[in-house]
Amino acid sequence: MKKIFYGVLFCLAVISFSSCEIDNFDLPEETIKGSVVDVATGELVLTDQGSEGTRIRLRELSWTETEVPDNFDFWCMKEGIFQNTKVFKGHYNVRIDGAFIPLVRTNSSGDTIADESKYIDIEGVTEVEFEVQPFLKLEWVGQPTVSNGKITANVRVTRGVSPADFRAKIEPMGGYNDGMLNVTDLRLFVSQVPHVGYREWDNRYTTQINYDGNSFDNLLGQTITVTTNGEIPAGRTVFIRAAARINYATENIRRHNYNEAVRVEIPN
Repeated sequence: MKKIFYGVLFCLAVISFSSCEIDNFDLPEETIKGSVVDVATGELVLTDQGSEGTRIRLRELSWTETEVPDNFDFWCMKEGIFQNTKVFKGHYNVRIDGAFIPLVRTNSSGDTIADESKYIDIEGVTEVEFEVQPFLKLEWVGQPTVSNGKITANVRVTRGVSPADFRAKIEPMGGYNDGMLNVTDLRLFVSQVPHVGYREWDNRYTTQINYDGNSFDNLLGQTITVTTNGEIPAGRTVFIRAAARINYATENIRRHNYNEAVRVEIPN
């Protein structure tokens, strides 16, 4: 019993000591906020929330101790904007990765051949804007319609970066092939939450259309009609969002490009 009692006292002492050590450091209270925009149009690049969306990575460069801190990652909101209010004051490298031409590109030997990341001082509220070349652009054509619990929507998909420009920037990284530009799938996500996307969708109603090889090329710029699966109950409010992706991974993830979410009322 004494051993247990002494063990508890030791643990409490360690916790107390650790707490005192932590209290010696100021809490992070600086803010970084920003946006990701299409360099060609100035429009926000819509995304998903989470690892399938746009990642923001902070790397502090003003660190002076022997141990360099790990990268600090967080995620862009679906609207193409981001914010983190708990950052330590300092000098940082900020890079983003998503469904667009990588801003930091390396060759097969690991040498950096392009670096369009940002080097900034974060103090108070610091704002930053990234201009990118999204792989695809999705647009609604007209308004969705509802019939017998099914939603039908028209979508137009175009390239956000030309094949020539894509090749010029991706080929020097190594392992290039023309199939990387192929559109592999088009999805019409359905959810009862506004932030509908890859993580928040109802598989009873969501539609996914897969495409082989370059078969989607003939549909680029055309109006594509997509209808949801199943029968959504009458009187329900849902949100829909279209997404498509190409056969190319950024940071080992093949990410979708999106259009904006639309609210749809299923009539009684």
